Amino acid sequence: MRRLAALIPLVLIPLPGSGADPRLKQEAVASVERRAAALTDLSDQVWGYAETALRETRSARAVADYAERQGFRVTRGVAGMPTAFVAEFGSGRPIIGILGEYDALPGLSQKLQPARAALVEGQPGHGCGHNMLGVAGIGAAAAIKDLIAAGRLSGTIRYYGTPAEEAVGGKVYMARDGVFRDVDLMLAWHPSDRTQADNGSSQAIVDFIVEFRGRTAHAAFDPWNARSASDAAEAFVHGVNLLREHVRPSVRMHYVIQKAGDVPNVVSDYAKVWMWVRDSKTAGIEPVLARVRQIADGAAQIADVKSTFTIQAGDYEVLVNQTGTRLLHRNLLALGSQGYTAEEQAYAKAIQQAVGIEPRGMVGEVQPLKDPPPAQPQGGSTDVGDVSWLVPTINLTVATGVWQSPWHAWPVVATGGMSIGHKGMVYAAKALAMTAVDLLTDPKQRDAIRAEFTKQTEGFVYKPWIPPGPPPVPSP
Repeated sequence: MRRLAALIPLVLIPLPGSGADPRLKQEAVASVERRAAALTDLSDQVWGYAETALRETRSARAVADYAERQGFRVTRGVAGMPTAFVAEFGSGRPIIGILGEYDALPGLSQKLQPARAALVEGQPGHGCGHNMLGVAGIGAAAAIKDLIAAGRLSGTIRYYGTPAEEAVGGKVYMARDGVFRDVDLMLAWHPSDRTQADNGSSQAIVDFIVEFRGRTAHAAFDPWNARSASDAAEAFVHGVNLLREHVRPSVRMHYVIQKAGDVPNVVSDYAKVWMWVRDSKTAGIEPVLARVRQIADGAAQIADVKSTFTIQAGDYEVLVNQTGTRLLHRNLLALGSQGYTAEEQAYAKAIQQAVGIEPRGMVGEVQPLKDPPPAQPQGGSTDVGDVSWLVPTINLTVATGVWQSPWHAWPVVATGGMSIGHKGMVYAAKALAMTAVDLLTDPKQRDAIRAEFTKQTEGFVYKPWIPPGPPPVPSP
C-alpha cells in the first residue's frame, strides 16, 4: 500500500466564475499527474528522514534538489537558516508564491500499519503530514513552471521551503528579513482529515520562558540561608492558574516546569518555566502577556529571587482572504472528490477503531464552504499567520488522514507514508496549481483579492514576536 494508486484521467467540471481557461488548468493538472510517482517517492523520502525543526538537513536538500532538477533557480540558506530555501521560475509580475514545510515531530515514529507501533522507538515522525505538505507545494510549482516555460503563462512562480513550523516558526524569520516582500499572492495548504477551502483563522501565540535565580543551601542544615528558585516557580504557576478566571474565553495558557531542582534536600537556585499564551487575535494576547509579566515579577518578590522573562517566538493569527477562498473553493468543486479503495477504507477504519472513534473511514468529499466563516478559530497556531499579514494568502486543507482521528499523533504518520496520504498530496498539488493558473491569468481576481487584503491591513505595522539574530536550533 506504499505506492500511489493508478491515476484515473481527470476531466475538470467547468463552473461559472471559475476563472482561467479550463484548458490551462487541465494542462496544469496533467503536469502534476506526470510527476505523481516522483512526488510520491520524494514524500516517502522525507517521511523516512523524519527530521525535527531546523534539523531538516536531508529533507530540505531533497526538496531543493528536486526543484533544481525541474529547472528552478534555487537560493539556499535563506534568513540565516541552513534548511530554508527559495525556488523560482519565470520573470516579472505577477509573482505567485507557494509555501512548503518538511519538519517532523519528536517521539512519533510509527510503522505503516493501522495500530500504534514505533518504527524506531523514541524517534521523530511526521505526525502533522509535513512530508506531504512540502512536496505537494513543489509539485504544484513545477506544473506552473511547465506552462511558463511553454509560453502558456507569464509571470513568476516561487516556492518557499520553510523550516521549523512546529517550533520557532521559520516563516517568521523569513518575514522579518523581507523574503516575502515582493510576492503578489501566496498559496498554502495543510494535510487534514477533510478537504476544504479553509476560511477559518488560527490562534495567535507567544512562546516565552520565565527563569528564576536564587541562592542554594542544604534543605535540612541551613534552609534559612537559601532563596528558593523553585518556590518562585511554584508561586508563578499558581498565579497563572488564578489568572485563568479573569481572561477572555478565547485565551489559552499552557506551561511546563522544565527545571526546579535536582534533589529534595538541596534548595534549588535555578528554576525555569516554559509557557505559551494564545488568543484568537494577536491584540488579545498583549494584555494577558502584561499580566503574566507582573505575576513573574511578583513570584520573584515572594521568593526574594531574580526573574528573567524571555520571548522566544510567536505567530500571528491567519488573516483570511474570503475572495481568494471562494476562488479556491470553485477549483475544488471542479476537481471533485477523492476516491478510496476498499483496502484503504479498511485501513482507515482500523485506525479509527484503534483510537476509539466511529469507524467511518476516509472522507474524500469536498466540504461546503463555511459561510459565514467561523467566528472563533479552532485550536492551533501556525507561522503562516505572519505571512498572511504581509501577503494575501489563500489556504487549503486536503484529506490525507483519517476522519476525526487525532492530529500530531501516530495515525497521521501511519497514513502519511502510504497510498491514502499519497492521494491527498497529489490532489493538493492539483488544487494549488489550478488556483495558481487563475492568479496568473486573471487580473480582476488578483485585484479583488488585493483590495480585500488592503482594507483588512489598513494601519497595520508588522512586528514579529522573535528575538534578534538567527533562530536557536531546538534540542533534538
